[in-house]
Amino acid sequence: MTTSPEHARLLRLATRASVAVACTLIVAKAIAWWLSGSVSMLAGLTDSALDGVTSLLNLLAVHYALRPADDDHRYGHGKAESLAGMAQALFIGGSAVLIAFQAYERIKQPEPLGAPWLSIGVIVFSLLLTAALLTLQHRVIKQTGSNAVRADSLHYRSDMLLNGSILLALILAGMGFHQLDAWFGLGIAGYILWSAIQIARESFSVLMDEELPTDVSQHMLELACGVPGVLGAHDLRTRISGNHWFVQLHLELPGELTLSVAHGISDQAADAIHAAYPRAEVLVHADPIKAASSHEPQASSL
Repeated sequence: MTTSPEHARLLRLATRASVAVACTLIVAKAIAWWLSGSVSMLAGLTDSALDGVTSLLNLLAVHYALRPADDDHRYGHGKAESLAGMAQALFIGGSAVLIAFQAYERIKQPEPLGAPWLSIGVIVFSLLLTAALLTLQHRVIKQTGSNAVRADSLHYRSDMLLNGSILLALILAGMGFHQLDAWFGLGIAGYILWSAIQIARESFSVLMDEELPTDVSQHMLELACGVPGVLGAHDLRTRISGNHWFVQLHLELPGELTLSVAHGISDQAADAIHAAYPRAEVLVHADPIKAASSHEPQASSL
């Protein structure tokens, strides 16, 4: 239930860097949009503004989620990340609708862009800065396995594609194809809305205590049954909270075992699961089985 100081330092570094990058891009794209009037640039500015909000929410959520369990939150504070995700999804979805409306108005009344090459320079700068952030996030994810940073990284990877499409739209607009800018903006709005739906679905799954994938649960049962002395395992339950997995299961043990021996076997089963899934906190309940009904270890129903 605790996070090492080094992991905590890396998580804070990644989230602070994300906020700094988002704020820098907001300023740069706001200037470019004001001078050019590009709908694609407006979409990019909106996306960067969303990045700033989501990165700030991630920063606050990670800071809160890193707090150790206390008397009022015995399972820790990990779900703060998912609550932040739901807020992000609502904000992103509303912004996508506004971008789509602006793009529709520009399709009806096309206008030439101003300072297209300045906008192109800003987008190239955005691509380089985002690439640097992704490199840092990749290192942090590799060492911490943070879901929050991984989600933020996926979002910034999609931004690379989004900014690439904006760059193409601006180049075409600079060549005289002005209406394509609005069409690109409309397509980007659809992409942003789809991203919001995906974030909402993932956050909702965690908040509703959705089980881990079936193959993971089945493997956990097999690991528990592989411990010497275990006759079977059943009633495995799982849920996710931040970076932690909470696992509960029942072990079938010979009824004639002493309490201390049964406890030792239960600890071995929990350790076997934790060794394969370090993020898992395992709670084992031992069920005594009469000797006459003893059988080979079986991974029973989940």
